Amino acid sequence: MSVREQETPPPILSHKHYGAASTFKPENLLREARRQKSLPEVAVPEICILDPDGDMVRYLRKAGLGERHPGWACYHTDLYVFREGGHEYGILGCVVGASFAVLVAEELFASGCRFLVSMTSSGQILPVRTPPYFIVIERALRDEGTSYHYLPPSEYSEASPRLTQMAREAMTAAGIPIQSGATGTTDAPFRETEEAIEAARDAGILAVEMEAAGLYAFARARNCAVLCFAHVTNQMGLIEGDFEKGLSDGAGESLKVIALAAASWRAKGSGNEFP
Repeated sequence: MSVREQETPPPILSHKHYGAASTFKPENLLREARRQKSLPEVAVPEICILDPDGDMVRYLRKAGLGERHPGWACYHTDLYVFREGGHEYGILGCVVGASFAVLVAEELFASGCRFLVSMTSSGQILPVRTPPYFIVIERALRDEGTSYHYLPPSEYSEASPRLTQMAREAMTAAGIPIQSGATGTTDAPFRETEEAIEAARDAGILAVEMEAAGLYAFARARNCAVLCFAHVTNQMGLIEGDFEKGLSDGAGESLKVIALAAASWRAKGSGNEFP
């Protein structure tokens, strides 16, 4: 390898111009999708949920509680709407990985969303308790690609301190045991080597997941309200009987955690998340 090749940054770090506006905008994509699909322009609920595993969506549909949103124009996903405690929510299932999650997040905030909650299944790194349990993700190691399109290189994507504090307080008040701290976001879960896992343990990373670093970088770059939870459901298949989430694949408990966070957000109001 030449000296020139050694000094050349990889493409993911080149020509990003973080302060420049994007040429391709979600509003334009949605406009054309609505035209092609003959869909009405209908705002999405102000609180929306990303459900990467799809457990909550399947639970709601099986119970007859979720209806397809009439104006959601995304080419790749279906948005379902349900009501809980007198409030309306939007939810999308199987949005897996940082790049997909951020694509959908861009479209949601362009369509009327004001608070986005992600509830992702994750693998345990530090054995703080026996799965399943929940983590409020305060920061996420940027071991993925999407975040580098939104923010300059750094080790972690940081959450809004206001939102993570709000979530911790809401769970504590409701008597729900919850961890908070760092996770690691990966694009390649089947490349989690023992050496990588040990390094993550040494760094105090609680779990590994696939969305938070990208979502938090997007949130900071766009000053949007995004909160990520990790539902620690497994030890990456290292034991027999792994990946058990609880009753209804943990959907009821996950929705309860999200509803508490949403109630706290509505009570405290939206604000400048990254002053």
